[in-house]
Amino acid sequence: MLAQFAVGDILGKQRRFFETGKTKDVSFRLEQLRLLKQAIADNEAAILQSLQADLNKPDVEAYLGEIGFCLSEISYALKHLRSWTKPRKISLPAIQLPGSAALYYEPLGVVLVMGAWNYPFQLAIAPVIGAIAAGNCAIVKPSELAPNTSRLVADIIKKYFNPDFVTVVEGGVETSKRLLEQKFDYIFFTGGTEIGKIVMAAAAKHLTPVTLELGGKTPCIVDADTHLEYTARRIAWGKFMNAGQTCVAPDYLLVNKIIKQDLLEEIKKSIREFYGDDPAHSQDYCRIINQTHFNRLSELLKSGEIVIGGDTNPADRYIAPTVIDGVDREAAVMKDEIFGPILPVIEYTDLSEAIALVNSKPKPLALYFFSRDKQKQEKVLRETSSGGACINDTVMQFAVTDLPFGGVGASGIGSYHGKASFETFSHQRSVLNKSFLVDFKLRYAPYQGKLGFLKRLIK
Repeated sequence: MLAQFAVGDILGKQRRFFETGKTKDVSFRLEQLRLLKQAIADNEAAILQSLQADLNKPDVEAYLGEIGFCLSEISYALKHLRSWTKPRKISLPAIQLPGSAALYYEPLGVVLVMGAWNYPFQLAIAPVIGAIAAGNCAIVKPSELAPNTSRLVADIIKKYFNPDFVTVVEGGVETSKRLLEQKFDYIFFTGGTEIGKIVMAAAAKHLTPVTLELGGKTPCIVDADTHLEYTARRIAWGKFMNAGQTCVAPDYLLVNKIIKQDLLEEIKKSIREFYGDDPAHSQDYCRIINQTHFNRLSELLKSGEIVIGGDTNPADRYIAPTVIDGVDREAAVMKDEIFGPILPVIEYTDLSEAIALVNSKPKPLALYFFSRDKQKQEKVLRETSSGGACINDTVMQFAVTDLPFGGVGASGIGSYHGKASFETFSHQRSVLNKSFLVDFKLRYAPYQGKLGFLKRLIK
């Protein structure tokens, strides 16, 4: 447990470091980003090992989803940071001339980054990239549910960075509570909706702004007019990678009745292609993070007819890639985010019926729609709301650096990735600079006879 005075001491040292103005130097930020990139490269093997130990993550998933993702984000920031930090000129209306206006991007100060366990390296490090790029100091709290990766993140940051600039605080719930008692300049949290509410309530006591990257029940709608083989493969990959423990994984399947059986057969083939006849022996299939989540997911298996998978092994925290048909819309598996390798299937006959079901639930972090019909694509995008969306694929929108990633409503507040990360951790300061060349008296009293001219000028 981290003592209260220790938290305050760490925060105080970082505030003093920030007040030196060193982090405002763009060259310093670039140097620190290069150092972070080198740190990740130097410790690639150790990162892969920690992810294997915590989640049984195969190297390819670990590299693409965690290491490679962070390296790509750093490279993008290194390439664009100097242009991002330049004041952005704003055009002025005639009534404001002569003068100029610009937006200046300023660092916020000391920020708190709270990571999640499902992608424990990426979700601890990726927000820090934006924090550094924007010129902040950062305290990082990795998830204690992935202890091997948490310890490694702490070791890497301690070895490569001045703790007065970036440091890691490890611990459980009590540590998180103590951190949230402090006044930060920004809090970036990734995790579940219920904990997100706690974080937001704690931040509100200090009027601290937040980004909340949460989750929700991501729908995957499949139209009859689709490429069945590709659709099934992309759904199975997006759902069962990381054993379904992905915030943007398809949470439930809404499939046109005409093609349901054919699609399920193709999904079954894809699972066999990915993981063999028995995924329990596949080197490419992850495990559930802990026993608590295993028990929760095991109960959800009772929500319908298991048509694919369903095997479990408590000793190994193994749940097979599972598809459940005949699911009642009020079943337990349709209540909260599943966050595991269980895919419930609901059939529909008309697309409006599927859209109505999506809209009956809180706004999700992502939405997927498979169809060749462009009019139906536009209909789904127009009549639903989600943090992000992807047409004819799953999960891949997360990896587009130029697309801000974030939720809406219950699925989150704020966004990041690429330039959006820099903007998230920056204050956009509006500056108007007026000239002394001339001073028109039109706006000053006395006002008699001026209103008509001012109306014409403002139009």
